[in-house]
Amino acid sequence: MYDKAKIWVEGGGGGNGSISFRREAHVPRGGPDGGDGGHGGDVVLACDPSRRDLGALKGSKHFRAQRGRHGEGSNRHGARGEDREIPVPPGTQATAVDGSSIDLVTAGQRAVVARGGRGGHGNRRFANSTRQAPRFAEKGSSGEADWIELRLKLLADVGLVGLPNAGKSSLLSRLTRAAPKVADYPFTTISPVLGTIEGEDRQAVVADIPGLIEGAAGGAGLGHEFLAHVERCSMLVHLVDLAPLDGDPVANYETVRAELTAHGAGLERLPELIALSKRDLLPIERVEAEVAAWRERLGDRALGVLAISSATGEGLDELRRQVLAELPETVSAPAAAVAADGDEFEAEHRVYRPAGEGGYWVEREEDGGFRILGRGVEMLFERHDTKNEEALAYLEQRLKEMGVLAALDRAGFAAGDDVRIGEHEFELHI
Repeated sequence: MYDKAKIWVEGGGGGNGSISFRREAHVPRGGPDGGDGGHGGDVVLACDPSRRDLGALKGSKHFRAQRGRHGEGSNRHGARGEDREIPVPPGTQATAVDGSSIDLVTAGQRAVVARGGRGGHGNRRFANSTRQAPRFAEKGSSGEADWIELRLKLLADVGLVGLPNAGKSSLLSRLTRAAPKVADYPFTTISPVLGTIEGEDRQAVVADIPGLIEGAAGGAGLGHEFLAHVERCSMLVHLVDLAPLDGDPVANYETVRAELTAHGAGLERLPELIALSKRDLLPIERVEAEVAAWRERLGDRALGVLAISSATGEGLDELRRQVLAELPETVSAPAAAVAADGDEFEAEHRVYRPAGEGGYWVEREEDGGFRILGRGVEMLFERHDTKNEEALAYLEQRLKEMGVLAALDRAGFAAGDDVRIGEHEFELHI
């Protein structure tokens, strides 16, 4: 079972705005009519119940959305780039490029992991009473891009835990219609297996979690790979072997409890039902004494204690009844991050209001030049051609409106000094 994947995601770049002027016979003062570039497509995770694990992502590591089309004359806007959809199974968790957490649990849910770039404005957007024929336009911005990790956590109601060879696979095959591998040696289960207990008016999904050993939470054995799958469960059925080949039943129970606690996700607080397995190997008097001793030892810490045998079927009906009776009526699933459709185009005007010194800041470099840092300022220059004199004049005006020029003065700037913003370097004469 593939429950982890690492992939490269890249939103499509935005299309460039157009520089165009209306030119028609007998139509005076046609004016600028350059259209906006289209936004780039997003990379989207889509919850697909037909997927069982993340194995399909092992072969393809790079996912890129389509770039937005460039704007054209006659006020024709470029088309938006198509999204790149990645189908994933229910229970998939990820962190988007912008750092937001994603948890997909319901079929049809969608979440954006890498947003496409914004389309650039055409020259029509920059026309005003004093700039009636702008000969510049914005370039589209690049989309978000980075490596992200996906992790699958099974959507199960009940987690079946215990040491290796405690009989979990045998129990699951008798309780449900699942067909896990069963053998007389430890670690026969090397990936989680799901089965369903059917009741008259409800059902419970049970996950057989591969055997935990001491140190599993720290990376020992196989169990540490699958402890995360227990996090979504509403309750645990803890299987304890009454006749273990190694160790003592009580010590074995505490070993598993210690690993659940060490995992650090609150697993030790889940309601727990104790199933003492392999009762057919002990005399009935011994079995009854063990059940009484465990009930006295655990008290209210456990939902109940019962003895079972997967070989003979003893106690299994009672176990089914207790699981269905103790399982909470509603299981609160984490809210999924769902993609929201944005506006088709940006607002005609944007106002930059840096929050104190947090919006941008000025640093003096060793050679006497000045570097302006801040995502908003850097994006402003990324989207304009600094070799275009009209565009550069527009950018200088924006820097003045944003208060950047005043911040340069306070830092000791003199006319003619070099100014660097992102990858751009130029002289300012103010």
